[in-house]
Amino acid sequence: MPVPATDARRAAVLGSPIGHSLSPVLHRAAYAELGLAGWTYDRFDVDERALPGFLERLGPEWAGLSLTMPLKRAVIPLLDGISETAASVDAVNTVVLTEDGRRTGDNTDIPGIVAALREHGVDKAESAAVLGAGATASSALAALTRICAGEIAVYVRSEARAAEMRGWAERLGAEVRVVGWDRAAEALRAPLVVATTPAGATDALAAAVPEMPATLFDVLYEPWPTALAARWSAHGGAVVSGLDLLLHQAVLQVEQMTGRTPAPLAAMRVAGERALAARAPGADGGGLPGGE
Repeated sequence: MPVPATDARRAAVLGSPIGHSLSPVLHRAAYAELGLAGWTYDRFDVDERALPGFLERLGPEWAGLSLTMPLKRAVIPLLDGISETAASVDAVNTVVLTEDGRRTGDNTDIPGIVAALREHGVDKAESAAVLGAGATASSALAALTRICAGEIAVYVRSEARAAEMRGWAERLGAEVRVVGWDRAAEALRAPLVVATTPAGATDALAAAVPEMPATLFDVLYEPWPTALAARWSAHGGAVVSGLDLLLHQAVLQVEQMTGRTPAPLAAMRVAGERALAARAPGADGGGLPGGE
């Protein structure tokens, strides 16, 4: 049920490190557009050890939390329940808090990936490739099971990661082929490529981008564009950025925490783009306050 605009409520993003987070910029922009003058959104550097105590200190004015690494799995035992989406990948990035103290976890990364792709005209794919096998890769795999009709190839650096991805594939009921990183250039010919690796990890693949590639979803947003995304775009391919993902998962968080729908995607996008532009090398004034 929507809360009155004058109610003073709090929300925040937690993680460690957290100084880079753009979430405050996006959520504050949403509150301003929705007329939620009494709402605030902050960020706190919290690791696994500090998380239980932080949650216990929250008062009834708290509406929700956004979680980033390393808290997405650590928070689960501390909650009263989690959604089926979160349970499918054992990862919670959203906690909705009620005034009676109940804590419910959800994962908005998975539907956020689907929504970001849909916004760029991709609502189905015959097959797909995932670069990387970390925490984001499991969410990407879960999202791809919703839109991919055929095989998903996952390119990994180690046998341990390969075993993890096989486990996720079985759990999610996905048709997955795990491939060594030495063959990662093959991935670039897939109809949909999702890069989930840390900054710089795919730079060497840029030279292997084919002529007229299909769609690349690179989950990074800073620095942007990545070498792979820049070459992809130069060759005429469609590119979905990490900012697109961040926006769409944040939209769902705002809706859950405030009860207001739809969340103002356009205003949040403008705020996010301005914040990233202010962080860019040579920008006057440095980064905007708040800045995920």
